[in-house]
Amino acid sequence: MIRFERKKTEKSEKAVESLLKAKNAHSSYNTPDVIAALREVFHGKCYICENKEITSYQIEHLYPHHGNDDLKYDWNNLFLSCAHCNNTKLAKYDPILDCTKEDIDAVIAFRKTGYFGIEEKLIFQELDSREETHNTAELLRDIYYGSTPQKILEATILRKRLRKELSAFKEYVREYYEADGEDKDDLRCLIERELEDSSAFTAFKRWLIKDHKDSFPEFANILPGICHPKSALH
Repeated sequence: MIRFERKKTEKSEKAVESLLKAKNAHSSYNTPDVIAALREVFHGKCYICENKEITSYQIEHLYPHHGNDDLKYDWNNLFLSCAHCNNTKLAKYDPILDCTKEDIDAVIAFRKTGYFGIEEKLIFQELDSREETHNTAELLRDIYYGSTPQKILEATILRKRLRKELSAFKEYVREYYEADGEDKDDLRCLIERELEDSSAFTAFKRWLIKDHKDSFPEFANILPGICHPKSALH
């Protein structure tokens, strides 16, 4: 999870209008305008797991509405989620951090340890003592490891995708470290794109850099949040 900026755009304005009409008509908030605007805000990826290879988009309410129409149709309460994350979260972890209001990767450290998948472990370290931070970290642990037989299988697939993304990113960083001239410039641009909000699994990639900020200050300086040194680039 990272911070997403909920900007006022043409798509978001259409979404708000669509939600108002849906609320007045007591119809579904799942409209084409709302989906289009949420895809824009969250760069087409799930706001929780940050997977971009989503086959089932769902609209998730950050704060469960429990039949409250004000929450049900509130644009600021709607988030883009994959089915795995939405069906895991439900109302079990309320409240969690609002990723449109703060940098989640500044209050939770995202790390993967282990070589070649052997003794692999994903760590979500809470960096403050708020209830929202704890609930969010607990949610992430269940997302990436599963809480039922079906979700365990889904989590295994999710971890494979994460592993593939991080392996490629680490290779870019290694090549950058050894390169010079135009090759180094090209790799720097590539790494910077991988650290942007629109990248898949951005929080993990950012923490790989944060944990090696002394070696890569040119990248660490562009990242939001704080840096806690702890080796994780294996």
